[in-house]
Amino acid sequence: MAVVGFRHIGLKVVSIALAALLWLVVSGEQIVERALRIPLEFTNMPAQLELVGEPPSVVDVRVRGSSGALSRIAAGELVAVLDLQSARAGQRLFHVSGSDVRAPFGVEVVQVAPANVYMTFEKSATKVVPVVPEVEGEPAPGFEIGTVTAEPPTVEVVGPTSAIAAMTSAITEPISAQDASGPITESATVGVSDPSVRLKEPRPVRVTVNVTPSRLEWAVEGVPVKMVNGDSRATVTPGMVTVHVRGPRDAMGADASAFDASVDVAGLKRGQYELPVRVTLPPRLGLMRVDPAEVRVRIR
Repeated sequence: MAVVGFRHIGLKVVSIALAALLWLVVSGEQIVERALRIPLEFTNMPAQLELVGEPPSVVDVRVRGSSGALSRIAAGELVAVLDLQSARAGQRLFHVSGSDVRAPFGVEVVQVAPANVYMTFEKSATKVVPVVPEVEGEPAPGFEIGTVTAEPPTVEVVGPTSAIAAMTSAITEPISAQDASGPITESATVGVSDPSVRLKEPRPVRVTVNVTPSRLEWAVEGVPVKMVNGDSRATVTPGMVTVHVRGPRDAMGADASAFDASVDVAGLKRGQYELPVRVTLPPRLGLMRVDPAEVRVRIR
């Protein structure tokens, strides 16, 4: 039977040799210090608070260890983690020390700069704002951009109280209407201009851009002015007006007879008056102005 102390003697010899070799390697290395810039992360942020402004994202540290250990530090192995569990609304001061830095074995953090970090917090708020689609580019010749709609038309945003109060709308990524000659419907991502504000539920919207034939402007001369609610004792000067309208190209053939211009003389007694001209237009036309806008009416 084998003696207990001599069981696995080969493994024990190898272990002692490796330990001795490791001691020789480490003991032969110098203990050095190095300055590094590392990420600053935050944990335990209270649910009803929001960070205001741009908090620091990095800190400078001095670390100590063997030259070999420091040379083997990889990106991400050193991270400063600041616990915000005690945060309250307003400006707060937090201390950052070596104990807040995650470091690999054999590396000691001897200094952190800055050692104090000022941060401002506000209560979290929400708001429903309209979605304003952004359209870029020019439609094909003879066409123009009409109504632009988003579905859903609103989104809910979340952020610091002051930023939410100033928020009036959310915008979409640009929708191109370049050389379009008909309606455009696309899915678009929604965002906000203030980096401290975010969407409560990020999701795309469906944007519809109505591209229609261009509406032109032109003048129709010689439209007779009629008097309503009067009698033959009334005269109007001038008896004709020019009507400026806007509409599609195919409606430009409407002549003066298709327009109804009138003045209402109901209840007027003898005398001279300056009265506005009212115009009824043919379908699909919009009134720009009437020249002259008023006429002289004389009642004898």
